Amino acid sequence: MSLIANRPGSRAALLAGMIGLVIIVCALVLQYGFGYAPCPLCLQQRWPYYIGVPIALLLGAGGGWLPSRLMAVLLLVLALLFAYGSALGVYQAGAEWNFWLGPNNCAAGNSGTNPSDVGNLFDAIDQSTVVSCTNPRLRILGVSLAGWNAVVMAGLVVVVLWGALRSLKAR
Repeated sequence: MSLIANRPGSRAALLAGMIGLVIIVCALVLQYGFGYAPCPLCLQQRWPYYIGVPIALLLGAGGGWLPSRLMAVLLLVLALLFAYGSALGVYQAGAEWNFWLGPNNCAAGNSGTNPSDVGNLFDAIDQSTVVSCTNPRLRILGVSLAGWNAVVMAGLVVVVLWGALRSLKAR
């Protein structure tokens, strides 16, 4: 643990990884625990978490032995990944507020059933719900989950960029 405490890049990565882990767990709890089915764009916004959180946690927990320049480069790559996630959140939030159009494939079925034959297909269609990318089902303090994702991801970008800068200065 002393390597983490003495390396600002590792601390930043660990902080970003822990924040990202909390956020993606909350999204999964909303989906599976409370029935908030994600739209296709919501699912796409999760990929930077799925990829970035394990990398950030590995860099935070075991990256203390990396040279400072390599740590800075890896944190910059992580910042780009999180910036992509933030841009997706901004795009969806803007579509929700009708600033621009959302994607053409902006709705997906979510039935929870897997029809095994044609007879069950009609039951699955009847039970399915259509989830739109432009009509948020939940707003917190007036901001949709896509908007909050943009804010959190932008915050993660700042954290890992801070860590990259500090790693370069620590050389």
